[in-house]
Amino acid sequence: MRYFRVDRIWQGPQRIAHRFVAMLMVSGLTVLSLSSVGQAQTYQVRANAFCQLSAEAIAQTDALRQAALQGDLNAQSQYKTFMSQQAEQMHQCRHQTWPQNQAIWLRLYPCDAQPGALEKVFDRIVAKGYNQVYLEVFHDGQVLLPASDNPTAWASKLRSRGYEDRDLLQEAIVKGHERGLKVYAWMFTLNFGYSYSLRPEQEQALARNGRGETSLAALSAGNTGAVNNNEIFVDPYSAQAKRDFQILLQAILARKPDGVLFDYIRYPLGQGADSVASRVQDLWIYGTASQQALFNRAMNQKGLALIERFVRNGRITAADVSTVNSRYPQETVPLWQGRANRAVSTEQLQEELWLLTVAHAVQGVLDFLTMAARPVQQQGIPAGAVFFPEANRLVGERGYDSRLQPWDRFPSSLEWHPMAYATCGDASCVVAQVQRVVSLAPSGTQIMPVLAGTWGQTISGHPPLEQQMYGLRQAFPQISTVSHFAYSWQESQHDRDRQTCQL
Repeated sequence: MRYFRVDRIWQGPQRIAHRFVAMLMVSGLTVLSLSSVGQAQTYQVRANAFCQLSAEAIAQTDALRQAALQGDLNAQSQYKTFMSQQAEQMHQCRHQTWPQNQAIWLRLYPCDAQPGALEKVFDRIVAKGYNQVYLEVFHDGQVLLPASDNPTAWASKLRSRGYEDRDLLQEAIVKGHERGLKVYAWMFTLNFGYSYSLRPEQEQALARNGRGETSLAALSAGNTGAVNNNEIFVDPYSAQAKRDFQILLQAILARKPDGVLFDYIRYPLGQGADSVASRVQDLWIYGTASQQALFNRAMNQKGLALIERFVRNGRITAADVSTVNSRYPQETVPLWQGRANRAVSTEQLQEELWLLTVAHAVQGVLDFLTMAARPVQQQGIPAGAVFFPEANRLVGERGYDSRLQPWDRFPSSLEWHPMAYATCGDASCVVAQVQRVVSLAPSGTQIMPVLAGTWGQTISGHPPLEQQMYGLRQAFPQISTVSHFAYSWQESQHDRDRQTCQL
């Protein structure tokens, strides 16, 4: 398998080395036991190799929380003390246990506005040995902001009457901190959601291919599989899209998360043959802003004329070159950003134009990510990029994975969160995906793999998390943060219940 590079605009990163060390895997926790309503005592509970609490300890936590919710003031005080003690003990356990940070990906629902609902979710997360939560704050065209304080272009996720002022994001951050959890905001980036496309003023902000299609139209046309009708990708060069995203991001940052993770930093994955971009018409560069930015890369009139013809027709001919030469005789050769001042054949010019358009598409993704990460880092909190390790593949002689996700060019100042979701019956293919990222990352990059699965069982072809974690620990002991997708997989019944309640 090869991974793509684009000359001049795209430079290859260097390989870094890693070493192996032994890891300490055992620790103990002290938890509170409710011996009767309103009375608590402490006792020792041994955590397992991943800082997870025993079934007995979890039951005691649930009992104490229920008593507190029933209004018993003494129980409420004890519950608060319990959370503080457990936060410190979990901190000590994770400090002694690989990995130091173990995170879980979490989606909230309107039902989580019910009394005690968030507390139950976060108690379960702590009991499973996690000390970080990646909380989804923008997805499928919805934002986790109160309806009464939502300045964005998207609807609030919680829209029920009487709940207009409920700020689930702020509440989740507070309740996570009470339990010693760091709470990151996890948000879609170039996927703005179907609802965004319904606004006439946003139509020009949508990404389009050479057939004039939006991502939803392209994925729906002739497709026999499942299509996520909530996905709409925007043109990363669009000033409107940038403004709308910045307004959203500022609203999220106002809630003071511990970090921000940017997902969908790419173009859509096509179906079948459309999963490979091998012609300029396959690229998502036909939005108004993207086309203009591409034309602006021309350094003279010959260069501009050939770029326009290549984008419009998908190719250039010897007749095109002759016409352009006669039209601008004062210019020696066509020039655009990154092109050397030299004469070449028509075929070579066409290949250079192909590389230019691919690099232009890629640069839009990189620039949008840089724009998004800047205000996060200015607040002194981590910004992270979520990506697929295989989404920057070179396919065949001149084709590219249609996602054009240039993660090997992401800034090393960001956290890198590769989604190592490969399935092959064991952990070897997961390790191979992470190895690819480690080998291409600049020295000093924080690599924080994302694993899919659940504890103790195989799900959708993904081995138990224990097996995947063991494989990662053996291969990459230097990695200090690993996350698991997702809470909904580990607590499937609880997740379903949280989606179906009546407020």
